[in-house]
Amino acid sequence: MTSDIRVSEDTSVSFNGWASTGNTILKKFSYHPRPIGPKDVEIEISHCGICGSDIHTITGGWGELKNGPCIPGHEIVGKVVATGRDSYHKIGDLVGVGAMVDACGECDECKSGFDQFCSKAAYTYNATYKDGRGGNTYGGYADRIRVNSEYAFKIPSQISAAEAAPLLCAGITTYAPLKQHGAGPGMRVGVIGIGGLGHLAIQWASALNCDEVVAISTSDSKREESKKLGATKFVNSTKPEDMEAAAASMDLILCTSFADDQDWGKLLALVANHGKLVLLGLPESDLKIHGFSLIGRGVSIGGSLIGGRKAVQEMFDFAAEKNIRPLIEKMPMSDANAAVKHMMEGRPRYRIVLETEAAARV
Repeated sequence: MTSDIRVSEDTSVSFNGWASTGNTILKKFSYHPRPIGPKDVEIEISHCGICGSDIHTITGGWGELKNGPCIPGHEIVGKVVATGRDSYHKIGDLVGVGAMVDACGECDECKSGFDQFCSKAAYTYNATYKDGRGGNTYGGYADRIRVNSEYAFKIPSQISAAEAAPLLCAGITTYAPLKQHGAGPGMRVGVIGIGGLGHLAIQWASALNCDEVVAISTSDSKREESKKLGATKFVNSTKPEDMEAAAASMDLILCTSFADDQDWGKLLALVANHGKLVLLGLPESDLKIHGFSLIGRGVSIGGSLIGGRKAVQEMFDFAAEKNIRPLIEKMPMSDANAAVKHMMEGRPRYRIVLETEAAARV
């Protein structure tokens, strides 16, 4: 016998945002949030970063929208304005919400700090809650959001609200695999793609005191800036002489961007024997890899998905301590469509952060 889960809405309030209905033009959209649960917080959003995931979602690159209109955005910062009785935060706290808003907290993945892989995880938008209360998730291109307070992270006072936003996805996406794979003294780390993710990956690897931090890009225009961010070497992947000189020289490579017709063997050739290439970006098409690229030198390829909540808070503390910040461009939330267009054209250096009217109050 199956039981129906009633979707519960708080019809006394409406949250307002910018939603995709299956194309790149965002339209104003309002919804009734779920009632505040015992552990929940309501956040007045002041800032929300634009992530590549938002673009893949609203363009349909990762498939059709699952639940109708989708408010994207999972780099959310704002002040707590209401709480449940068992909330981890108090009214007035400045907090951030990343790419997930709930997990069961009881499975092996949750208990081992990998709650992003929980089978009951709820991602911040274009998803459905699996906690028995029902309801769809809506993201941060909006004025407010309600989430489980365990997934609202206290922002250190040293980090501004605008700069904190990209750390909630781009930051943790690059920090977590470096920590998981032991980046530090004695390791040579490469970063493919010097953009929204890559410019943070370089800073993390440098702050972790890796022996070498190699920036890998298709453009020499990133050379000097990469070095300022902490890179010890630069490889232009369009130049055969650069690629030959860098062959088999990196123990760990984070791949943050790639071409649609990427030659993966060419990138794997940069990995040292027994080393690993970790995929952080998600291609819209299947990877094509010749087996000998892996077997011939004991090289492996893997993936990494954001980070668990313990890792996110650790990342914020490390960023505050080491003065690691994203390079951002701020645009009004009311110009969300112009900001998305700017992002799709690949022009930001290196992350766009949308600001609401509440930004003046944080």
